[in-house]
Amino acid sequence: MLDKDKKLKVIKKFQTHEGDTGSTEVQIAILSEEIKELADHLKLHHKDHSSRRGLLRKVGERRRFLRYLKKENAKSYEELTKKLKIKQAKVLDKPGVAGETVAEEIKDEDADAIEE
Repeated sequence: MLDKDKKLKVIKKFQTHEGDTGSTEVQIAILSEEIKELADHLKLHHKDHSSRRGLLRKVGERRRFLRYLKKENAKSYEELTKKLKIKQAKVLDKPGVAGETVAEEIKDEDADAIEE
């Protein structure tokens, strides 16, 4: 849990306008700081499963906020991920499309092997 001073510093750093305490950017930044603190705690107390569960919950919540921010304001998403040094989620292809292209390539290779 962040103490009051740390939380105010994070809010000041990431607020989009004066008095902003609840924008998506601020919430993501606060969650990121809480995640860092919990990760450090778990390095010392590796058997603390309730804290691990809390960490996973916060990571999931931050992921949802990031997905929302990327959809609503892509430029802000890019800036925030760079400032917080967060890895951006990979874009996955549709499973059917990738499987079909791989299957077609295999068929072409088989045809080449048969001709030789």
